[in-house]
Amino acid sequence: MTRLWLIRHGPTHSRRMVGWTDLPADLSDTAALARLSAALPQAPVVSSDLIRAVDTATAILGERPRLPHDPALREFDYGAWDNQPFDAIDSPELRCFFDTPGTPSAPGGESWNDLSDRVETAMNRLVAGTNPSDLVVVAHMGVILTLWARAADLRPFDALRQKIDNLSLTRINLTPAGPVAISANHKP
Repeated sequence: MTRLWLIRHGPTHSRRMVGWTDLPADLSDTAALARLSAALPQAPVVSSDLIRAVDTATAILGERPRLPHDPALREFDYGAWDNQPFDAIDSPELRCFFDTPGTPSAPGGESWNDLSDRVETAMNRLVAGTNPSDLVVVAHMGVILTLWARAADLRPFDALRQKIDNLSLTRINLTPAGPVAISANHKP
């Protein structure tokens, strides 16, 4: 069994649709970062390769071993919607993307199912490669929600109701019988 410790990166404060756009995180809340680091086991840390996740992972690392940044742990690829103001991209297609997540994809981007498959493949590779009892993963809301949906046996639409705050901790156990949801959106 591997216990996943999923951390959402620090806030970007962007009022745009941010997927693969490489915005920095605001990591000025050092007390929250210290509490988060203290709540984590001494375990390997891996992050998305986007700077907001890389810097958050560095801020909570402490003496933990660092695995290479993993582009498979990036947020949704929102394609043409990425880094656009919400009012500029509001459309039936955007509402369909969030109201019926699964197969609808962003124009030139990916769907919920695409992201979910990408993340599951990455998790399987990371766990098979190191077989850790614990793994700290610093990633993005979409990444965490797709893992949560599988572990909690939720439809994508229902998983989107789960709040995942910046600098929050979500726990999932990967067991031989499948993933098990432990807790979501904990703020130590």
